[in-house]
Amino acid sequence: MANTDSLTIENLDDALKAKLQVRAVRAGRSIEEEARIILKTVLEENPSQNLAETIHQRFVGLGGFDLPPIDRAEGDAQSLFEDL
Repeated sequence: MANTDSLTIENLDDALKAKLQVRAVRAGRSIEEEARIILKTVLEENPSQNLAETIHQRFVGLGGFDLPPIDRAEGDAQSLFEDL
């Protein structure tokens, strides 16, 4: 038995519809299939993940690096504002 559920989106902005159509053509899909993929991707994301975790997950495979320590003498921050 085929799934016959449908979704109608009214008042879709023309510019947004054009972007969806371009994206679908580039991917070799119909507009409907592209919309399904976008919705599935967004709705299956981990909602508990914050922005920092999302960025970390995106770049974790590239490896990391350590920043060298910064020598700071006491009072350095104050001297930055003395001339103000």
